[in-house]
Amino acid sequence: MADQEAIIIKKIKKGGHGGHHGGAWKLAYADFVTAMMAFFLLLWLLNVTTEEQKNGIADYFTPASVSQSRSGAEGILAGQSLSLDGAKLGQGPAAEISVQKQSMVDDVLREREEQRLKETAEEIKEKIEQDRELAKIKDSVMLDVTPDGLRITITDADKEPMFSLGSARMSDRTRGIVRQIANAVQELPNKVSIEGHTDAKPFRTRDGYSNWELSSDRANATRRALVDAGVPFERVIQVIGRAEREPLLPEDPDNGRNRRISITMLREIAAKPTITVDQRVLAPNFGPANAAGGTRR
Repeated sequence: MADQEAIIIKKIKKGGHGGHHGGAWKLAYADFVTAMMAFFLLLWLLNVTTEEQKNGIADYFTPASVSQSRSGAEGILAGQSLSLDGAKLGQGPAAEISVQKQSMVDDVLREREEQRLKETAEEIKEKIEQDRELAKIKDSVMLDVTPDGLRITITDADKEPMFSLGSARMSDRTRGIVRQIANAVQELPNKVSIEGHTDAKPFRTRDGYSNWELSSDRANATRRALVDAGVPFERVIQVIGRAEREPLLPEDPDNGRNRRISITMLREIAAKPTITVDQRVLAPNFGPANAAGGTRR
């Protein structure tokens, strides 16, 4: 027995004490790739789906609510979700998550619309500058992106009134500007609102025709010019005469530049409230001209 050798088996653990952490980075990377895939999938869906399909997707991921109506065949893209009113969505975490997701979608759509409005403003600016005749009165055209939408304002220029004295008969140059506006407006789906304004100088005929009627008639003449230039009739949803009640230059209400027409491409998605009333999007040489007096209306 003394000649027998003892056999010792030694087990060696590979990887040391940190071996159980070796795959942690793979999990983190997988989570990152999954999140990126979901993000790009969201961008793709926003680009290829219709408004009704977006509502259907929102309804699918909102288990706390029950859709009140369905459109076409059943399925994720067939329904119409409820509005994000708290009373309809219900209470609890599911409702909060749905509101957050809808808010993210609205933010993306809002940014896209903001960009489209600014691009349209630049397009109108370029078309007017390229027209030799219209370029002479380009300082009478102002373009602003406001909480309501893209507002295009045409004012009376010095010795170049938009309309004949005391009437709604549009000048040829004003009609040319309206035609360029129509070319840009008809490419987008936005609804259109038109407002007419006068200065504060007293104006009244024997039959009672006043600044109220004059501003309304000029706004309506602008509507007809837009439609004649190709803007669909149903796109214009509002025509208003403001008379002298909203002057462009409040400190000088009799100034001729208060006589103007405003054409607004209304937003499809409401802008978020901001402290700034509007944002100027044009170069200084295409903004409001210096105030110039006048007696025409």
